[in-house]
Amino acid sequence: MLTNDKLAEWDRENFFHPSTHLAQHARGETNSRIITGGRGVYIEDRDGKSFLDAFAGLYCVNVGYGRTEISDAIAEQARELAYYHAYVGHGTEASITLSKMVLDRAPDNMSKVYFGLGGSDANETNVKLVWYYNNVLGRPEKKKIISRWRGYHGSGLVTGSLTGLELFHKKFDLPLDRIIHTEAPYYFRRSDRNMSEAQFVAHCVSELEALIEREGADTIAAFIGEPILGTGGIIPPPEGYWAAIQPVLKKHDILLIADEVVTGFGRLGSMFGSDHYGMEADFITIAKGLTSAYAPLSGSIISDRVWKVLEDGTDEFGPIGHGWTYSAHPIGAAAGVANLKLVDSLDLVSNAGTTGAYLRKGLNDALSDISIVGDVRGEGMLAAVEFVQDKDTGAAFDPSLKVGPQIVGSMLERSKVIARAMPQGDILGFAPPLCLTREEADIVIGATRDAVKSVAEKVG
Repeated sequence: MLTNDKLAEWDRENFFHPSTHLAQHARGETNSRIITGGRGVYIEDRDGKSFLDAFAGLYCVNVGYGRTEISDAIAEQARELAYYHAYVGHGTEASITLSKMVLDRAPDNMSKVYFGLGGSDANETNVKLVWYYNNVLGRPEKKKIISRWRGYHGSGLVTGSLTGLELFHKKFDLPLDRIIHTEAPYYFRRSDRNMSEAQFVAHCVSELEALIEREGADTIAAFIGEPILGTGGIIPPPEGYWAAIQPVLKKHDILLIADEVVTGFGRLGSMFGSDHYGMEADFITIAKGLTSAYAPLSGSIISDRVWKVLEDGTDEFGPIGHGWTYSAHPIGAAAGVANLKLVDSLDLVSNAGTTGAYLRKGLNDALSDISIVGDVRGEGMLAAVEFVQDKDTGAAFDPSLKVGPQIVGSMLERSKVIARAMPQGDILGFAPPLCLTREEADIVIGATRDAVKSVAEKVG
């Protein structure tokens, strides 16, 4: 029996939930899950049910739930100074300290950090600064941004356009002009299954070069990409992908935006995905792991060469006309300082690499004999399982069967383990807190095998 049923009623009557089937929720056809607490990798709902959160919220609670070191830092900051803006040179001890901590961990070519609230607004900032950069350089026509199909970069107007997933475009009049898309580095779903990884990388490069030629290099300002595709299916790039893509960008003077909202601060077993894959970015987008979502905060890390042009621009045109009321909010910054200290003291970057590898191997071993499992993949503390109707051809299931959502539902019901059904495919995603232990990984592996076997029996 649910407690406080009035809360569920208020939820359906008043609360507009993001990424939700609104009509089904309003009619009571979907669960209204109200979360009240959490500790480590577990969350608890208002009925006292405990769930192992194998997706860390939305890839974001990297240090795990219930870390009093962060909540105490937030409370102390709120008592001392809950808010002051960052305009015209104002700062706080927390925002200045966090800036240094971020740059101490970032690749060597990065210069400054601009703080926002979420990954979407950070990528909006990046695009505005790319356009400003080219205007300062006297190149007003060089404004288009290349993204990739299946990439995820936010759900605003520009960032929703950058996102290469149908759900974020359909009926929103997106993508906007100036945003164009190229091939996703999705080797499992290559059009020619006889291609080697090297041949597929060459194909991705060829598609990019053809797009640049069609559009005109003098119209293209930047290329944005996640080091590893996240919401598009948790898809690591094929070997040599970033090493092959970057010379094309340099040849045409196209800036590189590395969207590290998911990968930043340890998720791949490296502090940054840019280091992990040898990406020499001009902008790095950060958010989730910056505070482990204990408070909203994002950032745009800007390279030395871009920063110099921005400085020149303000000498010529005056103060830069960009800012948010809550930029570098001191409570978010205090959470970030405490969070990054925990990432270091708990050695979570190393754990993400070792325990993440253990999780992926365990999933692969546990699922290899199940006929509907087509691919087990990932990197660091990211893993995905993709389901197919035919292993030999890779043929997908009819989407109406909802194989992925069925498996997620079975895991939740049978084992109280939370995984995520990824969009545009029957893909099961995992992104646990970076503090996951091997014993907890074994729980996830067992729950996954039980659920996949159950659904496999239904769909044949």
